[in-house]
Amino acid sequence: MTDRYTVAYLDCFAGISGDMLLGALIDAGLPIAVLEEQLASLALAGFSLSCRERQTGALRGTLLEIEINETGHPHRSLADILAILERSKLPEPTRRRATEVFRTLAEAEAKVHGCAVEAVHFHEVGGMDAIIDIVGAAIGIAHLGIDRLICSPLPMPRGWVSCAHGRLPLPAPAVCEILTGVPVYGTDFDRELVTPTGAALVKALCAGFGPMPPMVVGKVGYGCGKREQNNGQPNLLRLIIGQGQRVNEAQSVEVIETHLDDWSPEGFPYLAEQLFEAGALDVALIPIQMKKGRPGFLLRVIGDAAVAFGLKQLILTETTAIGLRFRSEQRLTLPRRGGWVETIYGRVRAKRIETPAGIHLTPEYEDCRRIAQARKIPLRAVYDVVRTTGPEDFNEDA
Repeated sequence: MTDRYTVAYLDCFAGISGDMLLGALIDAGLPIAVLEEQLASLALAGFSLSCRERQTGALRGTLLEIEINETGHPHRSLADILAILERSKLPEPTRRRATEVFRTLAEAEAKVHGCAVEAVHFHEVGGMDAIIDIVGAAIGIAHLGIDRLICSPLPMPRGWVSCAHGRLPLPAPAVCEILTGVPVYGTDFDRELVTPTGAALVKALCAGFGPMPPMVVGKVGYGCGKREQNNGQPNLLRLIIGQGQRVNEAQSVEVIETHLDDWSPEGFPYLAEQLFEAGALDVALIPIQMKKGRPGFLLRVIGDAAVAFGLKQLILTETTAIGLRFRSEQRLTLPRRGGWVETIYGRVRAKRIETPAGIHLTPEYEDCRRIAQARKIPLRAVYDVVRTTGPEDFNEDA
């Protein structure tokens, strides 16, 4: 059985705000009737929703409009908002996601303004429209069955913004605090592109940041911002939803390389053994011709980013390398499981591999080698027996 899941990618080429994300979810298939029904459980009177198609730049998208009849602009505390969520009849996963977003906002505001989290009173994000944006996004993610949300690097503008705290530099201080550890890049725009609500939504709800993950695209939704960009660029958030394939291996890896022209390759088996013990996924030694016509080797090691530092230390310790090159790369691996099959030669270990063309079994070399030596038969004979078995004969490891 293929282990598939629904993955969504937030392409934030024009930034992100709460209403842009909610508009993109609606454009991708969230019925506004479902949104209104679940928002009603918050027991907050005085708002209505409408959405319409809008052209921005050369593209179209969905613009969500929230009409608020709430008297004044309440400055709710985190406790106030959490109480509203707790009293609601929202499903537990939806309530949990919304709670995490508001906690992320509160912690950032507390640090920026030098006060306790309990003392934070939300201004703009405590209003009805922000509550609808955040809770609505959680409702949309659940309704569309999104299991994993990934976000692109975020654009950071310059300039100033006016808010309840006065004039603040862009990116807003709360946005900078929320986005610690998140990849961003600078732009020449002099208006707000990432709002505190938008920053908190991606920080709390996204499982990762970077390029689009591997998927089979199913739906695409566009959510409009309220203002047009002054350079003609579409003010849209693009949401791409598709089917991913869950694997047990890292799909983002670090590739480490070095050229060696004064190192004896007889040490390679020992080096490879040490690297695999340290978590390397693959190790290769490739003959090359180096400068001045000297023969040498390209050493290439692939590993998860979490173990990359240790791999580099090993290479610099066990070889004559005085420098390393490394880069991050994406990879796509087929789902596979370890186990065994019963054959005329007894139990043989094998892998069950799911390919686009179907499932096939691949025998494990060391097990086949052991059987061939013990029975004095060709190694190929053991391989052939395993390859004639079907997926239904495979026994997965417990």
